[in-house]
Amino acid sequence: MGLTHRYDSMSDSKLNRRRIVAFALPAIPISALGLPLVVYVPPFYSELGLGLSVVGNIFALARLWDLITDPILGTVSDRWTTRIGRRRPWIILSVPLLMASAYAIFLPSQPVSAAYLLIWLILLYVGYTMLSISHMSWGAELSDDYYDRSRVQGWREFALIFGMLAVLVIPAIIQQLQDANSALQLGAMGWFVVMTLPITVAISVWTVPERPTPPQPSIGFVNSAKILARNHLLQRVLGANFLTGLAPGVTGSIYIFFISDVMALPDWSSAILLMYFLASLIGVPGWIWLSCRLGKHQTFIVAMVWMSVVLPLLLWVPPGNLALNILVNTLYGVTTAASPFLLRSILADVTDWDNVESGSQRTGLYYSLLMMSNKFGYALAVGITYPVLDWIGYSPEVENSAETLMGLKLLFVFAPILAVLPAMALLWRFPLNHQAQQVLRQQLIERDLLKDR
Repeated sequence: MGLTHRYDSMSDSKLNRRRIVAFALPAIPISALGLPLVVYVPPFYSELGLGLSVVGNIFALARLWDLITDPILGTVSDRWTTRIGRRRPWIILSVPLLMASAYAIFLPSQPVSAAYLLIWLILLYVGYTMLSISHMSWGAELSDDYYDRSRVQGWREFALIFGMLAVLVIPAIIQQLQDANSALQLGAMGWFVVMTLPITVAISVWTVPERPTPPQPSIGFVNSAKILARNHLLQRVLGANFLTGLAPGVTGSIYIFFISDVMALPDWSSAILLMYFLASLIGVPGWIWLSCRLGKHQTFIVAMVWMSVVLPLLLWVPPGNLALNILVNTLYGVTTAASPFLLRSILADVTDWDNVESGSQRTGLYYSLLMMSNKFGYALAVGITYPVLDWIGYSPEVENSAETLMGLKLLFVFAPILAVLPAMALLWRFPLNHQAQQVLRQQLIERDLLKDR
């Protein structure tokens, strides 16, 4: 029996709902770690005396460091094969590094310095990269089927949002307690990550095997770069991913300020965010269903149009109106899950094109580039947004003028829309649909059959 037939057999017999759920479990601590880094950690460290611009620059610098580490770790994971696979060893190795760095970031000993924040952020992002790239690549390789890839990445997104909801319950509860503060909230989030990370990873790597990987030929740096350069499908996906990272990066980094000062609901910021992600969680099965009927890139465009229509409704929500804030944020939240899992699923199909061209399965490299583009979007969002807040005169420690608050509102509403409009243009009439992907898979099957003879 050839290697290709063994692949198909594993896909048919082992890609069931229970196995997908077990695979997706590590996404819970991944998101429980990632969300506070965008929403809660930057304001917390600015309150410790580092200042908005300093914190923004540190986060931007730490994220830019991933421009180096992401492709390196992705490439190494493609080439390093062990008895338990290519992806699971990196997932296991990431656990102690993430546990230590998460503890340092979420439960710092005060006072803290800029150097302390920068060093621990870099270490945390290295561990986060090891875990996230390996987990996404593993998911892309669980199945060759166009629609199954949407299901795998969709339910991984479901687990990601579940992790966000779980970690948001913590500050939502603590926020209602007497004498609760941001240090207590952030510390509780840190303990959640430290406790759930080893448990979920152990269950996933123990119960879900990797599919066998054929020997990977070395194509050389120059040939590799040439193939990447002419892969216009990859460039379009990376561009859309960068822009859809920029959009939530802006809203996430100023969310606390927006809800507290513009909407005058400081005691409800965590609860509103909780409802936002609950709506996103509920929306995941619908987006999976639509992508399996309409197509991946078409569904992406539908989701981005929805977001662009709903977000401006915040302009008509008066300060202090909790019900309308929850309603608009819930409608907005429905779109949150769509773009990340759809782009990851689309990229899995793009790796088939690369496999045909290069003769090598370089999923880790491709997902490192995807993750890098998204991180760059978030880094640019924080690195630009916080200095813009300084420029318009906003300060979380004083009473701001009406003009300053209006500037903050316009930034929150329109900056994401300006980001997703060109993202929609990049995915418009994307040529790699179900039929095109089937052609690529048939080419790979025929190539592997020739190798087996």
